Amino acid sequence: MGRKRQGNHNLPPRMNVKNGWYYHVSSTIPRKWTPLGDDLNEARRKWAELEDETVAPDDKTFRVIGQRYMREVLPTLKANTQRDYTQYFKLLDAVFGELSIDTIRPFDVAEYLRVRGETSKVRANREKALFSTIFNHARSWGYTDVTNPCIGIKGHKEKSRDRYVSDEEYAAVWACAHPTVQDAMDLALCTGQRPADVLKFNVTDIADGSLSLTQNKTGKKLRIAIEGELADVISRILAKPRDKVNKALLQDPDGQRLSYFALRSRFDKAREIAGVNFQFRDLRAKAATDTGDLAQAQKLLGHRNRATTEIYTRERLGELVQPLSRKAS
Repeated sequence: MGRKRQGNHNLPPRMNVKNGWYYHVSSTIPRKWTPLGDDLNEARRKWAELEDETVAPDDKTFRVIGQRYMREVLPTLKANTQRDYTQYFKLLDAVFGELSIDTIRPFDVAEYLRVRGETSKVRANREKALFSTIFNHARSWGYTDVTNPCIGIKGHKEKSRDRYVSDEEYAAVWACAHPTVQDAMDLALCTGQRPADVLKFNVTDIADGSLSLTQNKTGKKLRIAIEGELADVISRILAKPRDKVNKALLQDPDGQRLSYFALRSRFDKAREIAGVNFQFRDLRAKAATDTGDLAQAQKLLGHRNRATTEIYTRERLGELVQPLSRKAS
């Protein structure tokens, strides 16, 4: 049994990266390292060719179709989505892998949701969504013409997150955190951006007195004025020893871009030491709520609709209402 991968969890089995170059690493001894290039999507396609096994033309199992989806479609998706879908597919494959796509019934999907929901209702819903996507591709690829068994099967009800991080909680975790996490927390709070967008900031995004970005999730372009506390945070970050070649704004002590996994691990450790339980993504909602200005919060978060921002902020602290006044006018 091979060793458990310690990093690069977004990469498929037997793919490694070294000095920005991707390789296929054989399972034979001695290992054969086949270069795949420096573009991840192209590397995944070449990896798929090397990993491809001969499949019978009449093999319509969920595993075969799912593996085709992972080879052809997954590389076109965003990095975070690729990472999540890789995990989801492993769980789906364990249950449906050997079943013919034509034989999977709505009851089977509902039963998967029920059992999986005993440990994680949200993940169960996400995995069902991936199953449905793969099934729709199976129909478009001509494997089957039966109705998608997910139709009519309701997922688990999800409660919208309403966690508000107080200033005291923020300070407690910040004080226990690694300096890279402190920088990331302050940058996230000042900009109101998602973790993935905070991590992708480059020094070159700083120009004309603003910090520019294109949000990963929505493609929304923003320019955030570098002033006040944000200016102090950026100045502090840039004053630290850093690799001048690597343009990442948030860097590890070795000069490499701060990774999602390093941030997550260090942030979790700081939470545990501080005895405070909130998620890094909750800082986005705190930034919006603490502005006290709905219009500003909408622009900062990049929401298209004001109603979305209203719900996002109101559910954190509660809607401010006026008390009953019984005094005669």
